[in-house]
Amino acid sequence: MSRATQQQHQQFSDLLEFDQANRPRVLPHVHHLAELLEMDAEAVLARFKHDQVEDFRRVVAELKDPNNPLYAQFADLRAIAEQQGDNPFLDTALFKPERLEAMFMALHEHVMAHPVWRHPFFLRVFKGEITQAQLTRFALHYFNQVKNTRQCVALALGRFSGVMDLPYGQLNERVSELTQIVLAQLVADEYGVGNHELEEYPTLGGLFASRTHIVMYRQLFEGLGVPFAEQDVPMLHGVADNVLIQRLVAGNEQFTTLEALASVGLGMEWGVPEFFTLLLGGMVRFAWQNDVPLTREQLQVFVAHVQYDVLHAISVMLVTSFYARDEQAIESIKQATNMLMSGRYGMMTELYQHVFDESCPSLHQLDLPEQYKLTDRRIEQALRQARAQVADGRVVDAEAYRQKSDMPFVFV
Repeated sequence: MSRATQQQHQQFSDLLEFDQANRPRVLPHVHHLAELLEMDAEAVLARFKHDQVEDFRRVVAELKDPNNPLYAQFADLRAIAEQQGDNPFLDTALFKPERLEAMFMALHEHVMAHPVWRHPFFLRVFKGEITQAQLTRFALHYFNQVKNTRQCVALALGRFSGVMDLPYGQLNERVSELTQIVLAQLVADEYGVGNHELEEYPTLGGLFASRTHIVMYRQLFEGLGVPFAEQDVPMLHGVADNVLIQRLVAGNEQFTTLEALASVGLGMEWGVPEFFTLLLGGMVRFAWQNDVPLTREQLQVFVAHVQYDVLHAISVMLVTSFYARDEQAIESIKQATNMLMSGRYGMMTELYQHVFDESCPSLHQLDLPEQYKLTDRRIEQALRQARAQVADGRVVDAEAYRQKSDMPFVFV
């Protein structure tokens, strides 16, 4: 092995190890797929779909195991419902494992088969076909999405309360509380705060120093050489649309609490580990092929999303089963995810244009399957109203954005 090769191996020892054939293998603390750089995007997607199904099936098995704490948690609620005789909580999918699994399989397949997870941007970056200037341009503008996504979870959390209308009698407040707990954990993970004993509660200095996803993301800018004063830029129109769509479905009263829950669960969490894997793999490949010394610490926000979001997705799926009691509810969930995935596709299409100075097909130009077209137009009017309220300086050419009328959705 030449001295230059040894130096390169040492330079990337935080991300990669090399086998006897000098092939790079991603280290376990970076990604669980050691062979990631040898896979194509379709193989990554297929692997995640398979693994997520297996992860959910393990949870279903835990729900049937009397010795498992998860079983005990819900068994207590079931006992209370049984005392009331005809409490509809007993008919939720949570207590019918086969039905719960079937509901998951239908919704998971709907989400993961959407073309957004195969967007040309993700496919191109995963191949390492990006320059440092282009990667920096992407990082700056995708940061606006990262900064706002977590607020959508907080908006959804605020929709669940002790005064909401539920049919579960004595369990109403407990069902709402469990939903709040799950969403609050997602918010806590995004903001880098957690549970503390009273004696261990952080000082104010410690609280303000929490390692949020935004703090993690700024570490990427350090690796790319972007000074702090240049890290926050106005949103592109496609990014602003996606941010507003997420906020509207999660928090606007035009959309139901079930749609809000679907938007921050199925609409966001299941696909995130897969496309963050494509971005992470592409950045590692880019760094290695171009001798750009990125580190695991600088890529931590992408590593964290791959590791945590499956747990997020399963927990939100379980509480979603509290509210999805019929086929109409399932269809409502699918439509909510369609809004989110359409917005994300539009965002990535504009990012492709901005980053590569090339166009790629929009969602309207694809042969989009009927199940991904929107069947109602509530989001259209809501998005127009939200655009009109955007402040100067927060979006590129804000006045033009406030007047914008075209939509990222395909309607039936």
